[in-house]
Amino acid sequence: MMANNQSPRVAVITGAGSGIGAATARLFAQKNHRVVLVGRREQKLAEVSDDIQSSGGVALNIVADLADPLACERVVATSIQSFGRLDVLVNNAAMIQTGSLEEMTTELIDDHFALNVRAPLLLAKASLPHLRISPDASIVNVGSSLGSILMPTTMLYGSTKAALDYMTKAWAHELATYSIRVNCVAPGVIDTPIHETYSDDLEATYRDLSSRVPLGRMGSSQEVAEWIWFVTSKEASWATGNVIHVDGGHSLGPPA
Repeated sequence: MMANNQSPRVAVITGAGSGIGAATARLFAQKNHRVVLVGRREQKLAEVSDDIQSSGGVALNIVADLADPLACERVVATSIQSFGRLDVLVNNAAMIQTGSLEEMTTELIDDHFALNVRAPLLLAKASLPHLRISPDASIVNVGSSLGSILMPTTMLYGSTKAALDYMTKAWAHELATYSIRVNCVAPGVIDTPIHETYSDDLEATYRDLSSRVPLGRMGSSQEVAEWIWFVTSKEASWATGNVIHVDGGHSLGPPA
């Protein structure tokens, strides 16, 4: 049965407790979507959902570690149980830990690929039966400029984002028969809390990152959220299989 085109679309957004995910959840709620916020930190999710609901939106929080394969199925099942449909999946959750090849451990490798690659794949698979019956279905993978260019010590993160770029194109081709559009929004250096997970000197890190961007500054979560929204909108209904760099020119190389 086709989902009712008159009722609000439902968007599942991972990594929704802060940064790009939180900005995306707020924007989709403003656009009359029911939003499912997925993340590991209950308090952070609550802060975002409280903000959404105080503005008249509808939000559901699901605390989950998406590195656990069973969590992906639970997220989709809970979303359907709560709202009865699923129209948009935004795969935003990710981790980054810098280091040289010599410093890589089996655990670190497995952690990166479990969250950054396997989780989006399993979420898309679990969502597929519901996306097929949506009148306007989209998957948006949040990639990175580091999936296209080299930055020393980001081997693991960049490799997982390159994999996400490839999966975006593969899914777009396969799922076109169901009119499910799949695109990737690839941010550059964005002012988000993820940098705190690998840097001991955040101020120096921000200066260094900004110096690598031709437009001369870091981007904001809101700037990325606007693009995530756009590729799911009717205005982008002819677009699928794209990797869209929203990075101030970062993927073009450092400033002259």
